This record gives sequence, structure tokens and C-alpha cells, in this order.
Amino acid sequence: MQRFGSVIELRPDKVDEYRRLHAAVWPGVLERLRRSNVRNYSIYLRTLPDGRTLLFSYYEYAGADHARDMAELAADPETQRWWRATEPCQEPLPDRPAGAWWAPMDEVFHLD
Repeated sequence: MQRFGSVIELRPDKVDEYRRLHAAVWPGVLERLRRSNVRNYSIYLRTLPDGRTLLFSYYEYAGADHARDMAELAADPETQRWWRATEPCQEPLPDRPAGAWWAPMDEVFHLD
């Protein structure tokens, strides 16, 4: 099992919209995540004292070829439609890797 964490900023005027969308994630998106071997997926929200809001994403990958599964996920029309709905809510961090939307995080501790 591989674990992945990432972070992105949430636009302040889009917090309610983002919460609303994630209160009822589309079934096709959930099914594609499962077929792409994504397990135990969570997104956490935290508003900082300076008013910025961050999203922290965590998932476990149970497959054998993460790059292939993520490419298939990204090519899925329903997932692309979902991203078109959620991306206007997000503000990518300026220091994220080229081509990334969410900034990956380094795991510094894990306990099973």
C-alpha cells in the first residue's frame, strides 16, 4: 500500500461551494477512483488565522502501477467534468511541481 498526501489552497469565496460538491460526490467519480485502486481517500479543510483555507488530501493506493492508474483516472470524462466543477474553487500553491494541480507532501511519520 502506498500513501499520498497533497495540499492546495481553497478560494475563500468558494468554501461553501466546495463543501456542497463534496457532500454528494458523483457516483461515476467514486467508481472511477475505486477502479484506479484509490482507497481510504479523505480531504480535510482548515482555515488559518490569516483567513486562508487549505485542503489536505490523503489516499492510499492499492494497485501495481500508480502512473497508469492516475492517467486512466485523468482521462475519464466524468472525472474531467468533476474537476471542471471543483477546480474553480481551488488556488494551487505557487511552488507545486510543474504540471501538478495539488502540491505533493512528504510523509514524515506513519503508524499502522
